[in-house]
Amino acid sequence: MEKFDQIVPYNHLPLLPPKADIETKQILRKAISAGRALAQLNGTLLNLPNPTLFLDTIYLQEAKASSEVENIITTNDELYKSLVANRKIENLATKEVLSYKEALWLGLEELKTKPFITTNLCIKIVQCIKQNNASIRNTPGTALSNTQGEIIYTPPSGEHTIREKIANLEKFINEDETIDPLIKMAILHYQFEAIHPFSDGNGRTGRILLLLYLKLSGLLDTPAIYLSEYIIKNKTEYYRCLRDVTEKNKWEDYILYMLDMIEETAKKGLKRLNKISVAMEETANEIKKKLPKVYSKDLIEILFRLPYTKRQHLIDENIGNLKTVGNYLIALEENGFLKSEKVGKEKLYLNQKLLKILEDKE
Repeated sequence: MEKFDQIVPYNHLPLLPPKADIETKQILRKAISAGRALAQLNGTLLNLPNPTLFLDTIYLQEAKASSEVENIITTNDELYKSLVANRKIENLATKEVLSYKEALWLGLEELKTKPFITTNLCIKIVQCIKQNNASIRNTPGTALSNTQGEIIYTPPSGEHTIREKIANLEKFINEDETIDPLIKMAILHYQFEAIHPFSDGNGRTGRILLLLYLKLSGLLDTPAIYLSEYIIKNKTEYYRCLRDVTEKNKWEDYILYMLDMIEETAKKGLKRLNKISVAMEETANEIKKKLPKVYSKDLIEILFRLPYTKRQHLIDENIGNLKTVGNYLIALEENGFLKSEKVGKEKLYLNQKLLKILEDKE
């Protein structure tokens, strides 16, 4: 194996599959428990009356966390308001996070017509994240540095070399069926990050690919999971494991890290989903009791789709006309179910119960 030098473009990045034992006893054991946690989450999602109900919220949370890994910081409150309010978004971090969510939806839509992960799909995703015409890097000089400014990794250079590496990755994702899908997911993530095909947005594109792959491989019918939160909490370990694969061909620790991430995130997602379902049921029962004329199943779903709602959302779902829905929202606020807030010229209504669950780090 050619010696790695962090300041030289890594054009000899080995092709896939890796020449290493990627199915050690420990890895296989962890793959089983991670798979079990994912299956439980998948089952719960499929049993929800409306499995897509929480997707916007979950994808927004994933977008926020994934952007945070890149030090793009915004608040939940700012994010949800920006999504719902009809106003120009001034905050650049909020803009980037909303673009990430849009890119994730774009990827999922693309998979419906072409169930493959391809170079073109990666390009579409990064263009959506960055809101520009980015494509494969074709200028030299890209290098990754640590916080002290020291170069720690120089990815492959030259468009032809990068495209060759991605073509190999494509083949590995879409054709190699000999490896456990969760182990394969970890490998494809490392390889994409090591190729680093774009000038910017690689980390976020790579994390979207994880979710798309969970869907593609049938591990999660609805990839309602946000993995980036785990990476933020274990960021040092994440980068150490990636570097150990590059510098020492040490795959085991890295794959175990990724499988841990899947298992913990799936368990946490299940817990959060159950909390939201319970809160939704309790709120429905209380509204039925206090405001029987206001209650409807569709109304409850709107209140729990995103933390903020507004009159137009209720009108769009045929809950009533402008006057009726206005009265409903006033009654819901008076009875403590919602809290109104003026944003620009609009009045938004916050479901505090839902926001509290989403912000709970437990």
